[in-house]
Amino acid sequence: MSEKENVRDTAVVTGGARGIGRAIALRLASEGCDVVINYSGSEEAAKKTAAECEAMGVRAVTVKGSVASMEDCEAIVAKAKEEFGKIDILVNNAGITRDGLLMTMKEEDFEAVLDVNLTGAFRMMKAAARMMIRAKYGRIINISSVSGIMGNPGQTNYSASKAGIIGMTKSYAKEVAAKGITVNAIAPGFVNTDMTGAMTEKAVETVKAQIPAKRAGEPEDIANAVAFLASRGTGYVTGQVLCVDGGMCM
Repeated sequence: MSEKENVRDTAVVTGGARGIGRAIALRLASEGCDVVINYSGSEEAAKKTAAECEAMGVRAVTVKGSVASMEDCEAIVAKAKEEFGKIDILVNNAGITRDGLLMTMKEEDFEAVLDVNLTGAFRMMKAAARMMIRAKYGRIINISSVSGIMGNPGQTNYSASKAGIIGMTKSYAKEVAAKGITVNAIAPGFVNTDMTGAMTEKAVETVKAQIPAKRAGEPEDIANAVAFLASRGTGYVTGQVLCVDGGMCM
């Protein structure tokens, strides 16, 4: 919530309809933020998330668009400006996977993952940059992954995209630090989502055995970290990568 009386912060969450994005949208709403929920597929899920946010007493709007398109990214930002006049918080959460061994991975599958996960975050930051710089305020949180730090077999494309987010986060943080804008990344570990839900029980147990906390994370664990970095009190925290992984990356 803004320090200004009766003025709420506005948060844009890409990929905010389900999973980690949904948890982030709800957590920010619980902190008193108005929320713009971007989605590319499920309109029903996005509207349900928006309704849950509004039940907390804030405003929430949905906007369809793919972060693989600069035009769509500009439309997402334009929607936030139209509805709320500003963007205080940008959470770049949208992402895809197209797993496979490098030797057999199709070039289009490598490029598609980087286009959404990495270049998509770049597009959103670029689209929102002018508004944040003019306001001399902003909180940008990019969702990376422990895969971008440790690597993961069968995920050369995904790991490359998430490692790229870390480098991009640090670079942009240096560009805008003096303008009142912070740019940080969160690297989730193994989190219970639809994506991990497709794994076999044996595969899940194998991964859990590698986690010092001996459990998978929940989307809310990531959302809590986002809420911290999005707060007004974290103005001196920038260019950082916060691993939320139960100790997996220690």
